[in-house]
Amino acid sequence: MDYGYHSQIAAVTATDLVLAYNGRAVLDHATFEIPQGAVTALIGPNGAGKSTVLHAVAGLLKPRSGSIDVPALQHPAGVAYVLQATQTNENLPITVRDTVTMGRYASAGLLRRLGRDDHNAVDAAMEALAITDLANRALRELSGGQRQRAFVAQGLAQQAEVLLLDEPITGLDLNSRQHILEAIAAERAAGHAVLVTTHDLGDAAAADHLLLLAGRVVASGPPGDVLTEDHLAAAYGGHLLRVGEGTLILDDHPHH
Repeated sequence: MDYGYHSQIAAVTATDLVLAYNGRAVLDHATFEIPQGAVTALIGPNGAGKSTVLHAVAGLLKPRSGSIDVPALQHPAGVAYVLQATQTNENLPITVRDTVTMGRYASAGLLRRLGRDDHNAVDAAMEALAITDLANRALRELSGGQRQRAFVAQGLAQQAEVLLLDEPITGLDLNSRQHILEAIAAERAAGHAVLVTTHDLGDAAAADHLLLLAGRVVASGPPGDVLTEDHLAAAYGGHLLRVGEGTLILDDHPHH
């Protein structure tokens, strides 16, 4: 899906950014911008720092050094983060609507009674992901694709300026995949920044902007500038295979 892209406003600005877990640098001296009103795909081999960047943008991981500026974090509901393979307690009697409604807690708080705007946001998010008919179903009863759509709807219900999605369509059925891609396109059309991690270069090529990582920023910019043989070889090393004329296949399995 070609999302289209016309914004030059930065939703995220990182300067000489170093991110680390347990004392080990995962992303080293990275400088980049993520545009507002666009879909940015984060790509690179396993351990490249893709999910780490999402954590930092969400404000969940502080830099070891350098800086990352996310203006949307100045607002309680400014950044929505949909994790990959979100786990739920199978014994918890939570419905699909309950799940999506949780997206309003960032702005409404746990104790404030939800108002009409909150309920309208939940309804719109469920409609966008085509799960309105599942509203009263228990989350544990859903297929993997339906459950993922519920979690993406939860992110949409937050109505954030920046939406973070960690491998949102990996391994999904075609129907769920299409609904999520359409929701991403709608977020971009609304002027929001959408950051997605993916291992699929075909999906990445349809984004507006790419950030190719390998423990550092290998390349960033439009897909045509980033998805070159030199850049991919630098990022993936021996995992890069060449088949035929101009065809590149990555022998890199998604993480879980």
